[in-house]
Amino acid sequence: MSRDQEKQLILDALRVVQDPDLHKDIVTLEFIKNLAVCDGIVKFDLELTTPACPVKDQLKAEAEAAVLALDFVSQVTINLTANVKTSLPPSNKLGGNVKNVIAVTSGKGGVGKSTCTVNIATALAATGAKVGILDADVYGPNIPVMMGATRRPEGKGKTLYPVKEHGVKTMSVGYLIEDGQPVMWRGPMLHRALEQFLQDVEWGELDYLLIDMPPGTGDAQLSVAQLVPLTGIVVVTMPQEVSLTDVRRAMGMAVEVKTPVLGVIENMTGEMFGKGGGEQIADAFDAPFLGSVPLQVELRKGGDAGVPTFVSEPDGLIGTMFSDIAGKIAAEVSKRQDSVLPVLEV
Repeated sequence: MSRDQEKQLILDALRVVQDPDLHKDIVTLEFIKNLAVCDGIVKFDLELTTPACPVKDQLKAEAEAAVLALDFVSQVTINLTANVKTSLPPSNKLGGNVKNVIAVTSGKGGVGKSTCTVNIATALAATGAKVGILDADVYGPNIPVMMGATRRPEGKGKTLYPVKEHGVKTMSVGYLIEDGQPVMWRGPMLHRALEQFLQDVEWGELDYLLIDMPPGTGDAQLSVAQLVPLTGIVVVTMPQEVSLTDVRRAMGMAVEVKTPVLGVIENMTGEMFGKGGGEQIADAFDAPFLGSVPLQVELRKGGDAGVPTFVSEPDGLIGTMFSDIAGKIAAEVSKRQDSVLPVLEV
């Protein structure tokens, strides 16, 4: 049997391995790279759409079993790699090479949106993804404190360079004002500030830029929708009805501006606020439910200390939950990378 015939048999065997999120086999998806076979020893790269793929170990195990089932194969070595594709059009004006932009939003304040943002970002970064956070909550910028960032960003001309902490690049108006200084900007000033943060910051190469939005459905949300084509939004809510009422408005706005909802996170679940409302909202809007995060003092302590809980306890209960949520978000992004993303017209 020739080498080419052996390779073809290997590829045919690998077609039984299906990506459960993309609903296609790994050969059709062109995940198999650098296939080599010699004297029964097979080597290839399994190139996934994200290093945060939640089923990467499953796919690797199934691929190994499929190839080892061939009579002429005695050994298989699979190298897991990832190539995050961009969902943004070439004409986007973001500084650097940003592949996907995810807005993390909520219907009301106090639901733990920023806490979720920093933990999701650090969880994605831990997989090897290149991640940034833009703090768009200019009236209450919390990202510098929650990420433990104390130094100001460097600049050259109009260009600003983000501050990197815990493996994540960050930019916030909180770096540019004195502690306790109020930000009193009207709509046009807010729009210009967000425009500068998106276009004049040299983000470099990013697989995912998370935008920590202010709560509600106001000027900042409209400005971001006008300035950049969003890959999608992640909605954070609490189980109690008052939060759910507000989050329905946020979900409705996403529909209005034609932005995909990547999923809903139900935060602060437990005896005090209950559980289940976030999943109901996700079902009502036919959006993925990303998971529930219990009300835990560790999350508050981590934010105050500038060390996200995922960073301090990646294998703990909360760290594991955010790792799972981050993987689900990355999977949802991968599903939408062939979509044409709109920019809101003004």
